[in-house]
Order: sequence, then structure tokens, then C-alpha cells
Amino acid sequence: MLSKNVDGKASGLPRKKGCPARGKRYSKGQKEEILEYAKANTVEAAAAEFNVTETSIYEWRRALKRRGRKDESPDAEGKIEVEDQKLDRDQRIIGMWRQHPGYGPSQVRNMLKRGGFKVSVGTARHVMEENGYLPPTLKRKEHVGRYEAGRPRELYHLDFYHFYVHKQKQCVLFIEDDYSRFIASWAMAPAEKADPVIESIELAIQRYGKPDGVMSDRGSAFHSWKGLSRFEALLEDYEINYYLAKEASVNGKVEALNASFQKECVEQNEFMDLTDAARAIGRWVEHYNHRRTHHGLGGLLVPADRFYGVAEQTVKKIEQGLGADTAELTSPDSRGLDLFRVVSYGGKPQIWLMGEKIFG
Repeated sequence: MLSKNVDGKASGLPRKKGCPARGKRYSKGQKEEILEYAKANTVEAAAAEFNVTETSIYEWRRALKRRGRKDESPDAEGKIEVEDQKLDRDQRIIGMWRQHPGYGPSQVRNMLKRGGFKVSVGTARHVMEENGYLPPTLKRKEHVGRYEAGRPRELYHLDFYHFYVHKQKQCVLFIEDDYSRFIASWAMAPAEKADPVIESIELAIQRYGKPDGVMSDRGSAFHSWKGLSRFEALLEDYEINYYLAKEASVNGKVEALNASFQKECVEQNEFMDLTDAARAIGRWVEHYNHRRTHHGLGGLLVPADRFYGVAEQTVKKIEQGLGADTAELTSPDSRGLDLFRVVSYGGKPQIWLMGEKIFG
């Protein structure tokens, strides 16, 4: 004989006598009463008192936690916790954005994740837009001939950026490492001249060693149409390869750096004088190298991670949820410097000390 389900229809399967067609249903009030009893006593006691399985009680607890409740009590503590979590999340997003107004949602999300706090790009965008963020209208340029150096100091990019300090024109020179996007040196001058270029490249060599090659545009501070310029002669003395960018896109990494500098430093500061401008640029360069995540490096690494060869350690820390927003890995006190090198060019040995050739 076929058994019938709750609707009176035959189920097609025999049912043991005394077994209900389905488990007992508990109302929200009954569940809350049982959970409250379990909280005051024990889960075992509540199961015996209300003739319910311990598994059901534990499942009800987990369901409440998934909905944001702290525990099994039916009061408003869970709602308060959810609101606190949302408020903390929003404050972190807004705090990062206020600290760096030039950042977009993706950059804010990457900076927070590097610091150990995970949030989606969509959430960051939504919170920022609620607080006045206006997405910029960008014209996407197609990049042709993408390339990247294979290691630090294989190729440096040089370029000037022009801006004004109370109607005084200033030119900022950046020397950027192609592989890591690390700013190896910079200088501020009233015009594009060879002197700041030479001083900056020599300072970069003294600090970090000699690069294999450098690239610049055809500016008069770098290149001469007749004979060798002073900068080109210096590169020959150091035996550094020199590459001329025929198009701006070829030197695109430093062009992108200039755009970031404009958006994040120049447009966000009102410089009182040239000294104030130099200090602000120095702070921004330090932040850019050691704190600011870079989309070209995967979104979570900063230039110093790659330049100092600690990218793998940094990624592991981020994946473990420890955060990498510290200077421990990239601090000059915890890294080695290339002070002494013995190399061979064309079969002839050379000895370099602090970036200067002393033999060969």
C-alpha cells in the first residue's frame, strides 16, 4: 500500500509506521526560545528540554551568525555588529581616499589589501561615490610595442615634467627604473638643462649602482644634434648604453609616472614657495617608491618590492593576511647594497666601487 504525503497524494514509497512525512517545523519564536535556553544552560539541556536534536540547535546558531548575529540571543546585538563592521569598512575606504585624493577605487582597494584589509573594487567605488567621488573621463590609449626589463637597473627612463609655483616655471626630472618603476633619482630645476640631468644620474649610480642602459626623448638636456652632448659623453665614460625614444609611447613608463605625479602631488598641493614644493615632491617620491601600490606590478606590489628583490616575500605576507604596509622589507637598513663589483666587458676585467670604475 502506498503512503501519502502531506498533500494527501501517494508518494510511491512505503513509510514506516509512526514516522512523520517531514521533520517538525519550528517557528522563529520557538527557535529563539530554544537558543536562549541553550545560552543560559547548555545545548544538551536545551535538546532534552524541547525534544530537538543538538545538530538543529548548532545549525540555527550558525545561521544567525551568517546573518550577522553575534550569538543566539534574539536581541539587536547582531544588527549592531553588522552596522559597526560596515562603518569600519567605510571609514577605512574614505580614510584612504581622503589621505590620497588622487587615488581611484582600484588604487584604494589595492592599498587597503596591502595593509591587510580586503574589500572589493565595486564596494570601494560605491562608498567613494556616496561621499563625492566623480569618476574621471579618460581616453584610453592603445599601447603599442609593450616591453619590460628583466631585472632592476637594466634600463632607466628619464624625462622632465613642467609645472608652476606662483607663476615660476619649474621642471622636475625623474629617473625611473623600467623593471620596478622605482624612482632612482629626481631633481627640480627652473629649466631643462644638462646639469641637473648629470647630477641626478651620477647620484643614482652612487646610490644603487650603474644601470646597463638609459632612455630619454630628444630633449636638448639629453641629446645633441651635432656631436655628443655632455650627458651622452658621461654615459660613454660609464659605458652605459643610450637609447633615444623616437615616440613618446616608447618612453611611456616615465610618461605615466609624470601623469601620476601631476594627479597625486601637483594637483593636491598648493606650494608656498620652491622650498615647499621640493619638500612635497620628496615626500611624494618616498611614498611612491615604498608605499604606493602600482597597477603595472600586479596591483599589490610597490616599486621598492621589485627593486630590492623582495616581491615574493611581500606577496606571501599579503596572501597570509598579515599585510605588507611596513618598511621592514624595503628599508635601507635591511637590504644589501652593490658596493663592489668585478665584471668583464669584451674579455677585459673591470672593477667598480660604489658605482665608479676604479680599474679597467
